Amino acid sequence: MATISASAPRIALPGVLGHQAVRKLLLLALAAAVLVPLANARWAGGDWPAALTVDVSEPLTRTSDWIIDNRDSHPLFLYFLGHISNGVVLSVRAVYLVLLAWGWAGVTAFAGLVAWRVAGPRLALGTAAAFLACGLLGMWVPTMQTLALMVVAVLASVVVGALLGLAAGLSGRMDRALRPVLDTMQVLPAFAYLLPVVLVFGIGVPAAVLATVVYAAPPMARLTALGLRGADKGVLEAVASLGATARQRLLTARIPLARKELLLGVNQTIMMALSMAVIASVIGAGGLGDRVYQALASVDVGAALAAGIPIVLLAVVLDRVTGAAGERLGQSADTPARRPYELVVAVAAVVALAVAGRLTDRLDWPEAWTLTIADPVNRAVDWMTAHLYSGVPYVGGTADWAGRFTTWVLDPLRDGLQWLPWWSVLLVVAALAWLIGTWRTALTAVLSMAAIGVLGVWEPSLDTLSQVLAAVAVTLVLGFVTGVAAARSDRFERALRPVLDVFQTMPQFVYLIPVVALFGVGRAPAVAAAVVYALPAVVRITAQGLRQVDPAALESARSLGATSGQQLRQIQLPLARRSLLLAVNQGVVLVLAVVIIGGLVGGGALGYDAVFGLAQGDLATGLVAGAAIVCLGLMLDRVTQPTERRAKKGA
Repeated sequence: MATISASAPRIALPGVLGHQAVRKLLLLALAAAVLVPLANARWAGGDWPAALTVDVSEPLTRTSDWIIDNRDSHPLFLYFLGHISNGVVLSVRAVYLVLLAWGWAGVTAFAGLVAWRVAGPRLALGTAAAFLACGLLGMWVPTMQTLALMVVAVLASVVVGALLGLAAGLSGRMDRALRPVLDTMQVLPAFAYLLPVVLVFGIGVPAAVLATVVYAAPPMARLTALGLRGADKGVLEAVASLGATARQRLLTARIPLARKELLLGVNQTIMMALSMAVIASVIGAGGLGDRVYQALASVDVGAALAAGIPIVLLAVVLDRVTGAAGERLGQSADTPARRPYELVVAVAAVVALAVAGRLTDRLDWPEAWTLTIADPVNRAVDWMTAHLYSGVPYVGGTADWAGRFTTWVLDPLRDGLQWLPWWSVLLVVAALAWLIGTWRTALTAVLSMAAIGVLGVWEPSLDTLSQVLAAVAVTLVLGFVTGVAAARSDRFERALRPVLDVFQTMPQFVYLIPVVALFGVGRAPAVAAAVVYALPAVVRITAQGLRQVDPAALESARSLGATSGQQLRQIQLPLARRSLLLAVNQGVVLVLAVVIIGGLVGGGALGYDAVFGLAQGDLATGLVAGAAIVCLGLMLDRVTQPTERRAKKGA
């Protein structure tokens, strides 16, 4: 008996050491025991050493001055960028004139016709109602301006994204080279690259379109590459066995097999482009975004909402239409074909409405048919401010909640991060990234954090990191709870869907004023704005992941007498782990996207620097802050996502 008990530790120890995570922990402990005393002796202070920083303001300032001095004379601007600018202006103007020539009746009928052909009469009626609502709100002309801009921007984004995705889908080396470029395009805040775009193209439509393309093209590129790489290998081999060339295999097999991914890419590109409508208005895009921006500048929430609702309606309609088109792919054989004369009659009706509007000179929306919502909305905001800001009995008002959240959460988190020595932050990042990934993951995360210090923005970056961590924590708690509820109740999911649509498509500028009215100015409203923006994606991904769990596993658990809670904890959550990890990753990325917006309401740190750089024309300040946000995003992406990548590799 004694022999058995004495030999037990020797049997158990190799089993423990055989676990990869345990081995990594032991190696990390050994490395910390050696490196921490050395680093503490060399760098006792917590701040990033000045000797390890690089001043990039001088070369960036010289670049800015060179662009300004040569913009009207250098051949690069005259014969290349100038032609691009003119082409964008002419394209947007042509689309806008066509929309105006059709009139409100013709545009509404045409949109309803497209929706009817794609998804049936219900969506056609909803689409027509959405366009009529834009007119009722008195926003018909700004809506047409935004629609013209979005048509050109989306087409350019789809073309650029499809070409990049084609290159990445056909070449593994190109895919690896483009991945960090696409990450940068998607994470880099728009305010950071608005200034370089304005320096090159000036204030106006070309700069707005280019900024939108930079932001909206990556989803198209990623999904195109995903679709091409995921094509059925059996079909490709069969086509190759028939003697098809590489070009023929691409056109007849790869692209048709990737149709759903391509259409999903178009859908996501449209949504991303519309989300840029207000930000693009800062550099002269006009349209609905300009109305929102001007209304918020005068603290007129009602007018901002009146311009923001059409943006939401456009986004919802385009989302539903492209989503329905994706669902119809591959189902044409199962769905009854519409009679040819129906299409002829519908097209004739659209043309008749457009011609009638032209002949009767009723192309513009009648002013007598407009509805004003600014006054009641402003009264509602005033009531919220008067009764909720500090007038809630017992629990205190929203101002008290914001103050407590700042005192109990944000301040300790920021002070704790800034108190840590810089080298200890790098060690913690390396440990977290290596524990859930590989040494390459850890190296990427550490280099991203080190780049922040080298750029000389270590302290504000840690301040921003504290806000991001707090916002992500709140978002994940609310998102997981709401997503679980949506996955377990179809009725709740249907009721929640339009709310999530509004939250996801409403321009952030629109709800900044109510957030400030409720929470005041500071870091707490910045966190609240980030939570509102990131929550819909976390809820959707969580609910979808739980709904996709194998029904056979749930049925087996029910047959064994498992309760609803046990099925959730022991079956659904473990099997939906990849979706939950993706929800965490998307929560981080979307929270970072609102860091700049938070800088406008007192969030400070990197968000304020980026806004200040754009407002003052300071290229160095704006770009350095934007680069630091990209580095934070890259680090957090590697810390939250490698488990899924490693699992795929192992599978």
